Amino acid sequence: MRKPLLYSKNIAIGRNGAGEKSHRGDDVTPLGNYRIGWINEKSAFRKFFGLTYPNVEHADHALKQGKIDLDTYEAIARAHSYGQVPPQNTGLGGQIGIHGLGSGSLSIHRSMNWTHGCIALTNDQIDQLSQWVEKGTLVTVK
Repeated sequence: MRKPLLYSKNIAIGRNGAGEKSHRGDDVTPLGNYRIGWINEKSAFRKFFGLTYPNVEHADHALKQGKIDLDTYEAIARAHSYGQVPPQNTGLGGQIGIHGLGSGSLSIHRSMNWTHGCIALTNDQIDQLSQWVEKGTLVTVK
């Protein structure tokens, strides 16, 4: 049974907002459709739900702009076609996910977007979310 994540104002995204992620280190949370590709229950951020970023649409756009080569594009496309996690070490970045705060500051979390491109929730929120999320769950960032 699928349950939606309840809206909360206690969500932080990349320091440079959400939009088209252009490269590793741009601190943008990428928009798009992803799946939960892996789950790290022992993350420094309490829990980490890794997204299957970059998706094929990102790779196609990056290939056309010359940001990645054909081999990288094909590796990303192949991973998605087999339901696997795409390469996380491309020029497009990787290790994008949904996570908690861990031992991070709740006051900073509530006052600004602070991640490098991830979606951050409070520890209570990530614990609540973990009841409903599993590997393969569809996530839309919009």
